[in-house]
Amino acid sequence: MKIEQNSITVREVVDGYNDKKENGVVGYRGLLDIRPSFQREFVYKGKQKKDVINSILKGYPLNVMYWVKRKDKLEVLDGQQRTLSICSFIHRDFAIQINGHDQYFHNLSENLKNKILDYELTVYFCEGTDDETLEWFKIVNIAGEALRLQELRNAIYGGPWVESAKRYFSRPNSPAEGVGGKFLNGSAIRQDLLETAIYWYSEGDITGFMAKHQYKPDATKLWDYFNAVIDWVKFVFPNYHKTMKGLNWGALYKEFRCNYKVPKNNAKEVLRLLKDEDVTNKRGIYEFILSGKEHLLNIRNFSDSDKETRYASQKGICPWCKQKFSIKQMDGDHVKPWSQGGKTSLKNLQMLCKPCNRTKGVK
Repeated sequence: MKIEQNSITVREVVDGYNDKKENGVVGYRGLLDIRPSFQREFVYKGKQKKDVINSILKGYPLNVMYWVKRKDKLEVLDGQQRTLSICSFIHRDFAIQINGHDQYFHNLSENLKNKILDYELTVYFCEGTDDETLEWFKIVNIAGEALRLQELRNAIYGGPWVESAKRYFSRPNSPAEGVGGKFLNGSAIRQDLLETAIYWYSEGDITGFMAKHQYKPDATKLWDYFNAVIDWVKFVFPNYHKTMKGLNWGALYKEFRCNYKVPKNNAKEVLRLLKDEDVTNKRGIYEFILSGKEHLLNIRNFSDSDKETRYASQKGICPWCKQKFSIKQMDGDHVKPWSQGGKTSLKNLQMLCKPCNRTKGVK
């Protein structure tokens, strides 16, 4: 990994500045992709943008920036938000307060203009393999509006595939948000939806998948797969509930799409389990319905007071083997199993010795 420190003035950065909207933002005589088309949208808020300019006017040092060397250009990997704040101020997109008055760049005195334009930014030029660059930025990406890991991957494996994927998954009101946003956690512009979709498709090997597909012409296969997962979820569980948000639907789709016959009463069963006070893990309901694994529901345990009450009424006698035990040698057990409608209540509680309870559990 080759890393070279440089001092770059604001005047140099804004030379050739051009905001091409969806096609990215360039500067530094057109040689620098400030916001490549695969990068995140601008996320600094008004106060943060103004703080950048005020820091420059006061002579405060801004955090170092990192640019990646490509064959014929440079790309901003860390420092995008600060750079865009500087460029947008100089191009009259917002004002700052000076002596209680709003001042755009063109309103400033020549002295203040030059103070901003001559300000020197500390920029590291980085050059290396994809793996070296990704590992380096995992280490240095610790300050400001830190890049997410998926944003780093987008930069390292930038190309036609990422540009296509971003159109589906990475913009506000993106197609992915409309199709399945309510089933996923995170933000489109911070690349969370894209990361989730790739995770589902690649079964967790996001970096390997992106390296393999970097120069593929488009991401339609990923988009089609994402739609297939969401369509399946909506078919199996037609009534949406907030507990469905953020589950690993991709893994459930891979495991159950071919070997699960959807019963007609699925919606009613979900509603019943959501209302069941004994089910303490509501998010486990959906995988339980698919797999039948009861432990996913974390069925509520009997309280210590109920177990003590029942132990006393049984006089310490296990109803199965008729032997007497201490309370520590016994477990609370449902007389009528929860799966058959039994409740976790004193009325449905029996104290079994641990050997009998284990025997019952395997029958």
